[in-house]
Amino acid sequence: MDIQLHIKMNEKLFLKNPEHTELGKKIILHSIRLIYDNGFEAFTFKKLAVDIGTTEAGIYRYFENKHRLLIYIVAWYWNWLEYRVSVHTNNIDDPVIKLKKVIQLLATTIDDDIKTNYVDQSILHQIIITEGSKTYLTKKVSEDNKDQLFKPYKDLCAAISVIILECSPSYKYPKSLASTIIEMAHFQAFFMKNLPSLTDFGANKDEADIVLFLEELVFSSIKKSV
Repeated sequence: MDIQLHIKMNEKLFLKNPEHTELGKKIILHSIRLIYDNGFEAFTFKKLAVDIGTTEAGIYRYFENKHRLLIYIVAWYWNWLEYRVSVHTNNIDDPVIKLKKVIQLLATTIDDDIKTNYVDQSILHQIIITEGSKTYLTKKVSEDNKDQLFKPYKDLCAAISVIILECSPSYKYPKSLASTIIEMAHFQAFFMKNLPSLTDFGANKDEADIVLFLEELVFSSIKKSV
C-alpha cells in the first residue's frame, strides 16, 4: 500500500494550492529541477511554462512571483525535515545520541522520499544549500516574517534547540546553536564541493568528516558552557 505524506503549507505562500491539482504538482516538481540545473537567477516562469507545456499565466495563478515559489519549496523542505527529525529521534532516549542523529541528518546527502512523488528531496536538499538563504536575505524579510513565511525553519530550529537542552539544560544559547548547526552543515557542504580551500574537507570530499566536525563543534560548545 502506497503512503503519501501531506505537508500543510502557509496559505500566504501561494495564490492557489499547488498540491490540489496535477498542474500545481508539476509546477513544484519541474521548478525544483530547473532551479537545481540552472540556478535561481536563471530560473523564470517562462522557462518553467515551456518545460511543463503550459502558459506563464497558468503558473501565475498559483504563485505571485518566482521568489514566492522559492520560499514555498524551501519552507516545504524545512517542514519535511522537521518531520524526518521527529521520526528518526522519536524512539531514542539518550539525548546525545539524538543530537548526533540530527547532525547526521543535516550534514549528509538525502535520498528521495517516495511518499512525496512530486518533490525530489535529494535535489531540493542541494537547492537549500545553494539557494536557501535567498528566501530571507531580502528587503522584504520583515514583512515576510510577519506573514510567518519562515515558521517552518523556526520550528525546526526550535525542535533542535529542545534536544540541545536535553543534553545540557544549563546551556544558554540553544536556538543560536541550532541555527548554526543547520547553516554550518550547508556552508561546509557547499565549500567542500565548490571552494575546497575554505574547508578541511576538500581533499577527501567526505560528508562523514563534516559530521565529525559538527559533532566536535557542538559538544565542545555545550561542554564548555556547563
